[in-house]
Amino acid sequence: MPETRIFALPNPSAAMVLAGKLEANLKLIGRLTETQLVLRGQELHVMGAAQNIALCLELIDLLKPLWSQSQAIAAVDIHQAWALRNATEQQNWRDRTPISRTRTGVPIQPRTLQQQRYIQSMERCPLVFGIGPAGTGKTYLAAIAAVRALQEHQCERIVLTRPAVEAGEKLGFLPGDLQQKIDPYLRPLYDALYDVVAAEKIPHMIERGTLEIAPLAYMRGRTLNNAFIIVDEAQNTTVAQMKMVLTRLGFHSRMVVTGDVTQIDLPRAQSSGLLMAQKLLQNIEGISFTHFTAEDVVRHPLVQQIVHAFDRSEQPADLE
Repeated sequence: MPETRIFALPNPSAAMVLAGKLEANLKLIGRLTETQLVLRGQELHVMGAAQNIALCLELIDLLKPLWSQSQAIAAVDIHQAWALRNATEQQNWRDRTPISRTRTGVPIQPRTLQQQRYIQSMERCPLVFGIGPAGTGKTYLAAIAAVRALQEHQCERIVLTRPAVEAGEKLGFLPGDLQQKIDPYLRPLYDALYDVVAAEKIPHMIERGTLEIAPLAYMRGRTLNNAFIIVDEAQNTTVAQMKMVLTRLGFHSRMVVTGDVTQIDLPRAQSSGLLMAQKLLQNIEGISFTHFTAEDVVRHPLVQQIVHAFDRSEQPADLE
């Protein structure tokens, strides 16, 4: 015999956040727990078998750090909470402190447990590798962490770099100055910066030298002290390039290397520097590797399914 339990939410804002757009969150929670959820004002009516209602209320409680603070809940949050409902690391996922805020005041925080580990690694280790598929936040979170480090005077400048594989690191044939030539390759990093830094401030940061954006070839022969360095698309570095850029790390600096080993665009005869780094550097103290999976994808829900589909077929996908 179906039962009904009423869960009282503290305010209308919490009710709206939990429900989601067109009550999409309630529908997803209902499918996962095999219950029916109806929101009436601030009261959530949960209908179903007693054990399923208990699961539903447990899931809603796991999501409390979000709805109680009016932070948007996405499908990935619900799936992550559902996966962790019996896990020993459940409390770690609950304790998600925002690492920054957007220019409009929206909190930026890890959406999955693996993202939280990644952020903690960036705070703890001088050299961090973030490896995984498109949409897992590896580049975005690194850029946010870099801006926070600059704002908190933990570094004096941010250095953003990536290999321009499509142009063979020879950008001369493209129109414009160096900045205009490399902009297309660094657009994902700009997207993250624009979330926390006003667009009009970025040219001034570049002029002052607090933000440097350059292709990987321009890193040779340098020592980067007091800097937060982000090496993006590292799967497209050669072994020599990877060794070169890692050895640029200077005093009081941190480096985050991101990439997706399923999207290597190098010629077949060349080995990926990221694959070699995984092999050689795993057990060195001060170096951390965070491996993301499709479960960490925080883009459109279809992206997670696309990643799963290509993983099953073992065919690389160009998604980023």
